[in-house]
Amino acid sequence: MLPAIDVGDHLGEGPHWDDRSGELLWVDITEGRVHAWSPASGHVRTELLSGEVSAVIPRASASGHVVAAGHRLAIRDGKGERTLAIVEQDLQDNRFNDCKCDPQGRLWAGTMSKRRAPGTAAVYRLSAGGEIERVIADTTLSNGLAWSPHGDTMYFIDSTTQRIDAFDFDAPTGDVSDRRHLVEIDPDDGLPDGMTVDAEGGIWVCLFGGAAIRRYTPDGRLDAAIALPTTNPTSPVFGGPDLRTLYITTARHRLTPDQLAAEPLAGAVLTLGPGVQGLPGNRFAG
Repeated sequence: MLPAIDVGDHLGEGPHWDDRSGELLWVDITEGRVHAWSPASGHVRTELLSGEVSAVIPRASASGHVVAAGHRLAIRDGKGERTLAIVEQDLQDNRFNDCKCDPQGRLWAGTMSKRRAPGTAAVYRLSAGGEIERVIADTTLSNGLAWSPHGDTMYFIDSTTQRIDAFDFDAPTGDVSDRRHLVEIDPDDGLPDGMTVDAEGGIWVCLFGGAAIRRYTPDGRLDAAIALPTTNPTSPVFGGPDLRTLYITTARHRLTPDQLAAEPLAGAVLTLGPGVQGLPGNRFAG
């Protein structure tokens, strides 16, 4: 286990490997920072946005990125910034959290309650040129989103349920059905947070507060557990030219001064070689 890069994130999250630029993208939610780092050159650049920013995802056929900031989804490019959608403005304690694109380029964006008010958040779907739609209602802390290698299963984590759920996924329409509980995680082991899937179908999930990352098989069996040097790992993604490096964002969020002194890598991006290849990151089609 090695630190990939340490820029002192308070709440590092949302890693995305950009295969075009050869960069790792991620955010520091509470500080409003968007990072882009090239492992090949070592160069890192950081953009400071106003307010909380929870996700950054490249676009498929155009320059720029989609960012999730507060209640807004927006495109940022050389022409400036334009809003795609705004949700839950009446819920001031809510904000966007994890966002991912499915293999067809639709954006899936989950919200969360910062007070963890039960059932007040949701997961939304945004197609290129379309209107935003609420697909999964009554969530509290929407987190990991991922798809199986064949694209016929979608995985989702509402962290406060301590579960990984699976849905049947219809690729042409983006419809989900047959929600089922795939994995149950003991609260003593940490809060299930960000998630990614490898090319063999293995499901990797970070345990916030649990100082570990786990791999589950597609049928929900625990296959591997790797201890990490930070209490709060947040989200994993495969990257590198061959997609065989696992990058893991972490957080200093909620750590005591004593914990911070004992965990010099809290807030860094960690890296490990898990011995399996990942899947390419999906871009927004809009």
